[in-house]
This record gives sequence, structure tokens and C-alpha cells, in this order.
Amino acid sequence: MRFETEAIHAGQEPDRTTGAVTVPIYATSTFAQDAPGRHRGYEYSRTDNPTRHALEVVLAALEGVDPESQGGAVSTASGMAATALIGYLLQPGDHVLLPNDAYGGTFRFFARVLAEQGVAWSSVDMTDRRLLETAVRPQTKLVWIETPTNPLLRLVDIEHAAGVAHGRGAHLVVDNTFATPYLQQPLAAGADVVLHSTTKYLGGHSDTVGGALVTGAPDLFEKLRFLLNAAGPVPGPFDAWLVLRGLKTLAVRMERHGANAARVAAFLADHPAVKEVIYPGLSNHPQHELATRQMTGFGGMVSFRAGGGAPVAARVASSTRLFLLAESLGGVESLIEVPAVMTHASVQGTELQVPDDLVRLSVGLEHIDDLLEDLDQALRS
Repeated sequence: MRFETEAIHAGQEPDRTTGAVTVPIYATSTFAQDAPGRHRGYEYSRTDNPTRHALEVVLAALEGVDPESQGGAVSTASGMAATALIGYLLQPGDHVLLPNDAYGGTFRFFARVLAEQGVAWSSVDMTDRRLLETAVRPQTKLVWIETPTNPLLRLVDIEHAAGVAHGRGAHLVVDNTFATPYLQQPLAAGADVVLHSTTKYLGGHSDTVGGALVTGAPDLFEKLRFLLNAAGPVPGPFDAWLVLRGLKTLAVRMERHGANAARVAAFLADHPAVKEVIYPGLSNHPQHELATRQMTGFGGMVSFRAGGGAPVAARVASSTRLFLLAESLGGVESLIEVPAVMTHASVQGTELQVPDDLVRLSVGLEHIDDLLEDLDQALRS
């Protein structure tokens, strides 16, 4: 089946008892057993739940995991919970290589949580192939990439990064939150694990928090399933159901997000109050050619640097009317933020620097003319 069809049907057959066409919300903690140790597929909702299972089936399908491979998806209570599950795979003395503009929460977890437990980390500009190749150490067990990155929208060549990681015996994890499986398929390019904050585009309506890990490798999948059950960071059935609902419209939403973002980027590029626009769809983006090869669209995120520095960036972000000043991204509504003092405050003062005049936009589904008028009035305020 093709992507749009998988999103609606994979793992979501009509309910056998009632014929309900939407997967029910199985709001139960435990399941009756036919005899001690003999159950009907479910025993306790931390271990598995029918609503969560349906979500995991469709997530695996959308990332291109063949059901016969025995790989699959695990869904978690947040994107950071998914990151933490990956962290459980590491031992003291292991090394993790991060991008030098990693998401602030990812950086905080590796630099301030796992580092205290003896896991080393370093960062590098992964857009530079030579730097990436030389940054991998004998102790490196994990190469972690975001592509596009948050918030500088840099792209990393997944196929090349996979070759580098595998050549040194490391796993490659790709945070696919910005691109979504509709625009990018990291596992097909050689990644071992794909991570999502399902809070963002997959849920798509700013009404749930969740995460997911997807792998086509049976051994990794079984480890992740064990860790999910053992550590317990599972989503509730209602949150799983909300992401299931969002996935049904992911394809059409990503088309509109991308179309609106392209118009916003072009508008900002010609605006006198803007110093620089960062969007993979612009021909002057440093990795534009890679974006055209690696992605099927350029996504709904746009970053720009305001002329006049940090005070102007803060003023613009506080002056929009439709673009809501808020963290997160990927919902139907447009959002605006200043990463240096919001989502990426935890990296300030470290080697992972974010410009203080950078403004990040999550471009929503509103009418494009209303969005452009809103940005224009804010930039002129």
C-alpha cells in the first residue's frame, strides 16, 4: 500500500466485536486471562495495549519497516522518553556523537544526565563529511543526527552518516521529527533507528505529548520493547489514539505545511527587516541539493535572523497575532519562538551555540495571505 493508504489502514482494521471503523480507546490497565499465564495477547497495559499496538503498527509501516523483518516501533510518553530508551542501550565508557546544533533537550539528556553516569559525548558539524568521519572514536557506540536540525535547519547526508557509523561498529539514530516519514525515510538510507516526537507533526494538533522509536533490526526492536516494558515510559491509550488520528491526515497536512512554508521563506528573503532566511527549499541553502535528493519536500519549519539583533528578534516574536509565541511545533496553528531563550536555552554557554537573533517559525495551515500579513506587520512594528 502507498503512504496515504497505510496511514489510514495499517493496524487499524474495524473492531471485531462492534465493527467500529476507528480503533477504540482501550482505557484499561489489565486484561482478564483465560487461565494463569494464558492470555489473549494482552495482560497489562504497560506491557502492551491494543490502542498503543495499533499506533506502533502504523508507525512502523510509515517508516517502511517490512512486517516480515520482525522489526517494528515502540511508542513512548514523550520524545524525550524515546531518547532516554536509546540511552539505556549505552554503558559507562561509551561515546555518543551529537550534531553541534542538536535540540536542547537532546543535548541536556546526553550532556547532563548520561554524562554523570559515565557516558561520554562530543559534538561536530555533521554537514562537513570530513569532520564527521574524524569525530567518531573507537568508543563511539551511537551517532545521533537530526536532519533537518532544530533550529538551524541543516541537513546531514543519512547514507554517508550510516556508512561512517557502521564502519566503526556504531549505530545511527536519526531524529526524523521535522521531516516526518512522509518527506524522508531514514531506515531506507541506512539508519538503524528512527526517533520521533509524535507530539509534533505526527499528532499534528498540539493536543498530545508522545514519542516513538522505529527500527527494522529485530535485535534492536526486541531490546527496545524490553526496555519500554522494564522502564515503563509508555503513552496512555488516549494519547496513542490522538496520534493515530493525526496520522490519518499527515500526508495532506505536510503538503500544506510545506507549501505555506515555501511562501513564507520567499517572503522573508525579500523583506528589508530580515538579515538571513534558513529554509532547505531555498536555492541558497547550503544543503539544498541534498534536500532535493534525500527528501520529497522541504517541510514546514522556517528560521530567520532578524536585522537588529536579539532585541528585534524578541520584539518580532512578541508582535505577531496569528503566529502564537510558544514552544513546540508541527501543529495546525502557526507558532513563533526565539530558540536561544526558549527551546534551546539549555545549550547557551556551551559549544552548541544558537544565535540570539534567530527566530524559528512552525508554519501552520492558515491561509497564506493572513500569515504573510501577520509577519509583515510584526517585522515593521
